[in-house]
Amino acid sequence: MAAKIKKGDKVVILAGRDKGKTGEVTKVLPTEDRVIVSGVNVVKRHTRATQTDQGGIKEKEASIHVSNVAVADPKTGEATRVGFKTEDGKKVRVAKSSGEVIDV
Repeated sequence: MAAKIKKGDKVVILAGRDKGKTGEVTKVLPTEDRVIVSGVNVVKRHTRATQTDQGGIKEKEASIHVSNVAVADPKTGEATRVGFKTEDGKKVRVAKSSGEVIDV
């Protein structure tokens, strides 16, 4: 299956405590069907001090299931589904709502 959400995409959160927020995908975990979005699903992690790090309570982004995010339409910024078209012999991702080409 072709990747509908890629690193660098602007996405809208559809479910959970961060519903409605937008952010950029920083990492994709395809084997687990999860993505990490910057500034979204931030959790506190208690870390022990090491030689290089002081330790304490750190904040980091946790992964979100891919079904709970949708690509933001390049034209309107609203959530949209992703389709595929061939342009000049190349396969490109297209926003279903506006027909705009999604480029990373």
